[in-house]
Amino acid sequence: MPLPLRDRPGGRLPPRTADALVACVVLVVVALWTLLSGRYASEPALRTVLGWALVLIGCGALYFRRRQPVAVAVVTLLACAVYYPLSAQDGPLMIAFALALYTTAAEGRFAAAVALAAVTLLAVGLGEIRQQPGHRQIDDTSLAMLAGWLISLVAVGRAQRTRLAYLHEVEQRALAAEREQEARARQSATEERLRIARELHDILGHSVSLINVQSGAALHRLSKNPAPEAGLATAAEALEAVKSTSKDALRELRATLGVLRRADEATPTSPASGLALLGDLAERARSAGLDVRTSVTGTPVPLSPPVDLAAYRIVQESLTNVTRHAGAHTVRITLDWDADADTNADTDANPDTSAGTDEDADTSAGSGTRTRAGTRVLRLRIADDGGGAPEGGSPGSGIRGMAERARALGGELTAGNAGGGFLVDARLPLTAPPPADTAPPTAPASAPSPEGNPR
Repeated sequence: MPLPLRDRPGGRLPPRTADALVACVVLVVVALWTLLSGRYASEPALRTVLGWALVLIGCGALYFRRRQPVAVAVVTLLACAVYYPLSAQDGPLMIAFALALYTTAAEGRFAAAVALAAVTLLAVGLGEIRQQPGHRQIDDTSLAMLAGWLISLVAVGRAQRTRLAYLHEVEQRALAAEREQEARARQSATEERLRIARELHDILGHSVSLINVQSGAALHRLSKNPAPEAGLATAAEALEAVKSTSKDALRELRATLGVLRRADEATPTSPASGLALLGDLAERARSAGLDVRTSVTGTPVPLSPPVDLAAYRIVQESLTNVTRHAGAHTVRITLDWDADADTNADTDANPDTSAGTDEDADTSAGSGTRTRAGTRVLRLRIADDGGGAPEGGSPGSGIRGMAERARALGGELTAGNAGGGFLVDARLPLTAPPPADTAPPTAPASAPSPEGNPR
């Protein structure tokens, strides 16, 4: 429903000021017409005073025409009904009623406007018909013209109402589109912040964890080794591993920041990281004391950059979690290039997803954009022989980030206790889905909670 005329912004004058100005203009026009015509020269004083009083009432009522349109139209009509038969004066007080009738239709009181126009035409017509022949003041042509004017006033008011309703609807649609665009922009910014947070978490978390383990091992060996030469050799070996790990971390960080600076790149990904560097990941984990075993089944195929990066980050984050939390000795990384989307994990290695709550179902069950059954996918399985995650704990930021990566590509990821250790099982499509630029904005993913499962 459009705004009433009195509430619609955009005019040059406030509504009440404009109404007062209109009332004054009509009053001046009627008064000048009456004075210049000399109609009151031969009229009795009482009739003259009454005539001017009706002029003031009819014109003054126009000040309220947009707040009480029907009442003002009735008042101006009654003023005209008394004013014109009063004597021979013939001032244009009808202008006040015409303006009030138009305003009534423009304010949406269409039925009232039609009724007032019909009453006016009927009253004038019956009054003239009852006159004796030769004494009529309005002939048939004038009655027809009056009917045309009344119909025109109501029609123009109705058209103005329709036009304002259309403009109001266009304005509301524009505001809704603007709000939707702002929501999309906020959603995009939120998703971009989460993506950057995942990248930095995976890069720095993995490397800093390895540096912490390697430097701690070096200090432990120095304190336990009585021979200075052997201790220095051990420290040098650990420091070399720290140097290599930090160098790789800086390289990945520079690559990520370099891509973020390219404003013309639609989907920023780090081209320097992928499964081609899986051997380096495994070697760094071995330098931290883990026994990393990798196996590949099927024929590898080229992956799209987003999928390649996601697979690398999932393995990287899984190794980081094992290094920091699991207390494991052995990690098995399995890449199955011939897996199907509906292939189930082995019964003895299924992750225990029963410990999660409903709000964690997106992480443990991979719901959302699941890979279609029958589609060939890359299956990643990272299993350790550590103690597993605490029962009933919620997933940490690392597992949430891995699940978000998989879902963003149309895949799925499960993570949980299995076979006495912990298992991460991910299925990724071989090609990334096209970006959904026209998708409606969705609720942003929840921020990682520092509490719950440290993984």
